[in-house]
Amino acid sequence: MNKKVEYSALIKEEAKRIGFLSCGISKADFLEDEAPRLESWLEKNRHGEMGYMENHFDKRLDPRLLVDGAQSVISLLLNYYPEETQKENTYKISKYAYGQDYHHVIKSKLRQLQEFISNEIGEVNGRAFVDSAPILDKAWAAKSGLGWIGKNSNLLTQQVGSFYFIAELIVDLDLEYDHAVTDHCGTCTACIDACPTNAIVEPYVVDGSKCISYFTIELKNEIPGEYRGEFDDWAFGCDVCQDVCPWNRFSKPHQEPLFNPHPDLLEMTKNDWEEMTEDVFRKVFKKSAVKRTKFSGLQRNIDFLK
Repeated sequence: MNKKVEYSALIKEEAKRIGFLSCGISKADFLEDEAPRLESWLEKNRHGEMGYMENHFDKRLDPRLLVDGAQSVISLLLNYYPEETQKENTYKISKYAYGQDYHHVIKSKLRQLQEFISNEIGEVNGRAFVDSAPILDKAWAAKSGLGWIGKNSNLLTQQVGSFYFIAELIVDLDLEYDHAVTDHCGTCTACIDACPTNAIVEPYVVDGSKCISYFTIELKNEIPGEYRGEFDDWAFGCDVCQDVCPWNRFSKPHQEPLFNPHPDLLEMTKNDWEEMTEDVFRKVFKKSAVKRTKFSGLQRNIDFLK
């Protein structure tokens, strides 16, 4: 067995042991197909007020500009699908925010994987990325054979749907590369039909500036009044396009204790949300991604939903 094959198998085995759902590897190269798509998306202002999306255009498309001598992109998936979800008829938050902030949880797993690579393979330079740098996560995961990008622009897999985080290690190590898988969306338009704000403007294209996740998390100003009554009770993020995706009937509950919700969260009624104090907010969302909106942001969202 040559070294590339051996090292790749070692890395994938360790990734699984650490708790990652799956691991795929692709050549660190320029993302030729994504360049015109990203340019067109930005030109049409589909990023709304997410100004950071305009920055580092070249780095988004070429990992060699992020890591000197980069040869491989190791893409990793981490499941966050919960065993239990919120009760019916309450204000909802995206499932990914139920437990502790994924940035911290994944970063520590990536560090373990980096240490393993150094110990087993030798001096390998690289950087770990979790949503924290200009990287097209989904494009790399798809290139690494971990799934295909669906009509809702999420990465989908036949085995486990789409409720997982994507992270990367970009390393200066030559490895065995995986191949992209075929698209299995077929004629299905469930996600397009179900989107409460019609943010999926055409198959595979989401207008970020119309997405409930954008309005409830990224938008710092007032939510446009024209969308009142359209949010389907989503107070932080939105899972509609994933919830209706037929492939998500194969989602299995995660095994990561840090992603378990605060017990109070699953019991909260609309009344509890509306009367929430800052102390309760701090307690229930102590280490959660919901803290991104701050208490005032969550209050704004709930006022908009009333």
